[in-house]
Amino acid sequence: MKNNKDLFLEEEDWLMYSLEELDIVKTKILKYVLYKKRTEHEVREKFTDVDEDMLEDIIEFLKEEKYIDDTDYIRRCVEEYKKLNSLSIKEVSYKLLQKGINKNMLDEYIYSNREDLLQYEVDSAKKIIIKRSKATDDIEEIKNFLYRKGYMSETINIALEELE
Repeated sequence: MKNNKDLFLEEEDWLMYSLEELDIVKTKILKYVLYKKRTEHEVREKFTDVDEDMLEDIIEFLKEEKYIDDTDYIRRCVEEYKKLNSLSIKEVSYKLLQKGINKNMLDEYIYSNREDLLQYEVDSAKKIIIKRSKATDDIEEIKNFLYRKGYMSETINIALEELE
């Protein structure tokens, strides 16, 4: 990856824009992306006021330099969700789709990491079952809660078996 100084030296690729305008826009977008990992969709949503062609060129540049990488974004978010939350695979998918992640890219990630994600879903279901069991003994009520949260019946049954 190039350092920030190099980012602004490649101006010959951007001659169709005023260099001053380009510098300002590139700096704004780069600051936005460096502050927190962003998806391509988030960048497009944030900078709707920027000339479409210029924005497209800047996004392509940032993707080439790996400042924007939706595949890496998926991996990082899933790891973060796994550490902090008890979510179903479906809930994780919804959260990422709301960030503008491409559905095919997300499906591919889920398919590639299916075993790990299924184990995560079972572990999450177990945590919820234990927590909900303190409030109610009605296992059907707990199962219905998990179904509504997007848990698969397969993972709910495995979680219940492992807790017995």
